[in-house]
Amino acid sequence: MGLFRRKSRDEDELDLDAETGEDDAVDTEQEESAPVAPARPQGPWDEADAPDDDRQRLDLGGLRVPVLPETELRVEMDAAGQVVAVTLVRAPATMQLSAFAAPRTEGIWDEVRAEIAEALASSGGQAQEHEGPFGPELRAMIPTEVPGRGRMLAPTRFLGVDGPRWFLRALLTGPAAQEGPAADELLAALRDVVVVRGGDPMAVRDPLPLVLPKEVQEQAAAAQQAQQAAQQAAPRPQAPTVPERGPEITEIR
Repeated sequence: MGLFRRKSRDEDELDLDAETGEDDAVDTEQEESAPVAPARPQGPWDEADAPDDDRQRLDLGGLRVPVLPETELRVEMDAAGQVVAVTLVRAPATMQLSAFAAPRTEGIWDEVRAEIAEALASSGGQAQEHEGPFGPELRAMIPTEVPGRGRMLAPTRFLGVDGPRWFLRALLTGPAAQEGPAADELLAALRDVVVVRGGDPMAVRDPLPLVLPKEVQEQAAAAQQAQQAAQQAAPRPQAPTVPERGPEITEIR
């Protein structure tokens, strides 16, 4: 079920300011007479207004995700091996983060929220809108196949944050889908996320590029090489042979 489908009208919508610089000239004239916009009151942060703190964050390119104690970070990859999302796991609660390009002049969460609710309704799920700590959100029940129990409705929570030319979506599952300590811990992490949109022109709703840090890639490569070496060094079972009687001893291989 596509919960973040892209409409055809968005395919050619690009950030012209990043490609031609024409919009920059217009915005400069407007900014000379308009008051400076206040800084964002809370995170998730744009790279331009991220706090100068000592918080440890994993740099994934388009996202800088806080590293929390007793929390596992997993990356989600598509068929081409491209990282498309990162998931924070405080078992059994999880929060998946995905970042996308957005228009310069307006947010897209209102539109995306309606699309998610429509998609859920058409697939046998349900969703209700609530006012949450980051604004409107969806509390949903998603049809899920549970081994040994068949098809059941699993609670899920969708949050969206519109930033300057980006949109961040958070998907909470497990105990974090309900209000309580499990959700509070992950939502606190969401406030510490930094989004790096970059200046390259992108079509609206295209995912922001995410990459594994070099040291993580090296660790993964080293672990794979060690696993391959261990497999090669492990003794391999040999096919049994027929015992042959020698002149003095009998040897069985």
